[in-house]
Amino acid sequence: MSKELIEVSGLVFKQKKYKDFDVLSKIMTAENGIFTLLIKGGLKPKSRLLPATINFSYGNYLINTNYCGLSVLRNYKVVHQLEHIYFDFKGNAYANYLLDLVDHAYADYQPLGKNYYLVFNALVKINEGIDNEIICQMVELKLLSAFGTMPEFRHCVFCDASQGIFDFSLQLGGIVCKNHFGSANTRMCLDAKTMGLIRTLALIDIQQLGQINISDNLKQQSRKFIDILYEQYLDLHLKTKKYLKEVL
Repeated sequence: MSKELIEVSGLVFKQKKYKDFDVLSKIMTAENGIFTLLIKGGLKPKSRLLPATINFSYGNYLINTNYCGLSVLRNYKVVHQLEHIYFDFKGNAYANYLLDLVDHAYADYQPLGKNYYLVFNALVKINEGIDNEIICQMVELKLLSAFGTMPEFRHCVFCDASQGIFDFSLQLGGIVCKNHFGSANTRMCLDAKTMGLIRTLALIDIQQLGQINISDNLKQQSRKFIDILYEQYLDLHLKTKKYLKEVL
């Protein structure tokens, strides 16, 4: 099958050497999902393509593709880079984990839809120095649906109440209001502040996120909750997650 020449807008990550002078890079796009680009001659000293495919570069790329296997980078237009993430080891670790997470949630070339903008905007905010941990937790909660599971955070699983004090039940897959605590024997007994933060991160649009002033203790509690969710609902053992824990 002959490859079609198309233009894609996306962000490049996970670059590695391929053969003698070629490079393979992953690219995340909205319409065409995540796939691998072959940059022929990318390691040659005078390569004009490699600078545009450094990790965390984003812009418009001209590629040859048949929407399976490797696509080939032919040229690029305007390209920018998330420089702070590239040079900051903690920001880099968070970014690599989030990109790895979305990469595992979708098959190659499967459209990401709104989750492209979720992850891209998260990386922009990390690049701007906004609270890495809170941004990460927000993306983790929202990406659960891409893995085929989405706990109910909007309203009580018993009565549809959406305001008040809530807890969470792993067995029931959602929040439980105070009036039904007695009906949920498996609830996690989270404090109100932790549950409030988790619901906020799960429900608001990332573009609505302004200045963040959350205590380290509260972030630690919400982190424990999200880790339990992923352990219970998903079977993921990502090296990027392990590395992130090591550098924090």
